Amino acid sequence: MDNFLIQVTGKKRVVLFSPRDAQYLYLSGTKSEVLNIDNPDLAKYPLFSKARKYECSLKAGDVLFIPALWFHNVISEEFGVGVNVFWKHLPSECYDKTDTYGNKDPTAASRAAQILDRALKTLAELPEEYRDFYARRMVLHIQDKAYSKNFE
Repeated sequence: MDNFLIQVTGKKRVVLFSPRDAQYLYLSGTKSEVLNIDNPDLAKYPLFSKARKYECSLKAGDVLFIPALWFHNVISEEFGVGVNVFWKHLPSECYDKTDTYGNKDPTAASRAAQILDRALKTLAELPEEYRDFYARRMVLHIQDKAYSKNFE
């Protein structure tokens, strides 16, 4: 969900990454495996250097808008209090009704991920060369049918 991070007291450093850079963030679920974003292990995570960082510092009274889908890393520079305000902007049927805090993917995205997991299990039944070929074909099909031309 979209979110305002309101810094009441103290200071925070916030680093944002666009959803367009997801392929460089080494995601495991919804989290990046790169824990030290200031000094990443580029031998282990070589593509991370391609991710564009958007950085800011928040002090008491500052408000930062964090758009839905944007990855963020927040570091407290001193003791403080921050408040997040989330809101839903998609139609209500897009959200999991049990998701109070907006941490779950929209229901259609969750269903698609489950279907993809089943497809990958099915591909695993093939010999490696065939599995590789059909997986690449599926990726091309996803890129053709689902990637937006507006963000290229």
